[in-house]
Amino acid sequence: MIRDTPTAYAESLEDALGLDETAWKTRGARGAAEHGIAIVAVSATGQWVGTMGGYVPDPQTGPLLVGVYVAPQWRGRHVGLTDALLATIEAWARTEGQKLTLHVHEDNARAKKYYERQGFAATGHSMAYNLDATKSELEMVKEIGGTIRGPKTTQ
Repeated sequence: MIRDTPTAYAESLEDALGLDETAWKTRGARGAAEHGIAIVAVSATGQWVGTMGGYVPDPQTGPLLVGVYVAPQWRGRHVGLTDALLATIEAWARTEGQKLTLHVHEDNARAKKYYERQGFAATGHSMAYNLDATKSELEMVKEIGGTIRGPKTTQ
């Protein structure tokens, strides 16, 4: 993923390759945590061809789309994989809040165009890209409806 689109991630390839098994298991567990999701698309041959994730960093931010990747040969409207992954994330996000937020590198034109076609709009907010402070990550938001989930109760 990082080799294909390095600016789409908040770490370098070297840093990612340096993580041990415990760190990867911790990352993997985030998708199963309360207020989190991780989904993967797997080809008929067992190859991972796409992934998306989400979590709620805080109530004000609400659901945040992260970890987006679709392998080059699986991209495009004619395939529909990216749309299917995003639809799943949006369904989850509706259980967590009224909007879905993401951050996209200012130079990732392909991703920005895709998100705009899917109804995301730039908010005008940005943050320094942590691997190169001369670049920015742009915030985009999509209103998704939904309801904020309240505390769980038992009967």
